Amino acid sequence: MSRFHISAALLALCLTAGCKAQTAPSQSASPDAVVNRRIEVMVRSQFNVPQDYTVTIGARTPSKIGGYDNLPVTLARGEKNTTVEFLISTDSKTLARLETFDLAKDPVFSINVAGRPIRGNPEAKVTVINFDDLECPYCARLHASLFPDTLARYKDKVRFIYKDNPLPAEMHPWAMHAAIDADCLATQNGDVYWQYVDYLHAHSGEVTGPDRNLPRSFEALDRIARQEATVGKLDAPKLEACIAKQDQSEVRSSLREAETLKIESAPAVFIDGERVDGAVPEEQLWLVIDRALRAAGQEPPPPPPAPTPLPAPPPAAASPAPGTGK
Repeated sequence: MSRFHISAALLALCLTAGCKAQTAPSQSASPDAVVNRRIEVMVRSQFNVPQDYTVTIGARTPSKIGGYDNLPVTLARGEKNTTVEFLISTDSKTLARLETFDLAKDPVFSINVAGRPIRGNPEAKVTVINFDDLECPYCARLHASLFPDTLARYKDKVRFIYKDNPLPAEMHPWAMHAAIDADCLATQNGDVYWQYVDYLHAHSGEVTGPDRNLPRSFEALDRIARQEATVGKLDAPKLEACIAKQDQSEVRSSLREAETLKIESAPAVFIDGERVDGAVPEEQLWLVIDRALRAAGQEPPPPPPAPTPLPAPPPAAASPAPGTGK
């Protein structure tokens, strides 16, 4: 079956779809679990499987193609399910269905996070990488969901890392400048970087200004960076030199990586390789994090309790009849 036919099967299973790195696998996970996780991530990525679907890897059986076994993969939501037949090499390095996917070299498993500030537990087995635009309202919405709700839910089980993904200046004119200023802070102190990111995502209107004057936006970005640096007791001359230089090289490197990953919008999140595009509801994001934790041999936190329904208001008193007082 071609990719078109697989996509058609998925479409028959669900009527609607969504909108328009990496750490090494846990040593506690078995080799089969590691391979199955890579297969699941590959299938979800290639065929845009919605986050609330389960992907179950079946048992291998001998195939008629030398060096390959048959491998059924079942996609399900509720009582609806469909099974797609794949081929997997006997050495577990290649997944095939008319075309092959290299499980060892998929770029989603090798996103460069060296030197990036980390929020959460640096030793966590699950990593959430967000390609972020500091001027993007959808990125701000996702950021508000990640911090504090998602961080509070998973505590030391997950670490969060942001990569620069400013959209073109025609769309977001001050996003590149913001990313550079944020990286200037990050070279000195990761916590101050996060404070700056928090502030910009919560106060983008202050930077844009009522008249959308770009030089004033740049001045505002620099002023806020200096304020955060003062609170964090950073080296002021070093920061000033970095801000004045406005070196785009690090941001451009991140943008090239985003292009390799075929990222065309912001935000774009990778959770141990599994991709989530856009500011999805946090419950859907948690489904993906829970899957990654189980694949790493950790039990996710229990689901949050359902909200307590509000008591029904008392019935309104009847109005007295005119002229009777009762």
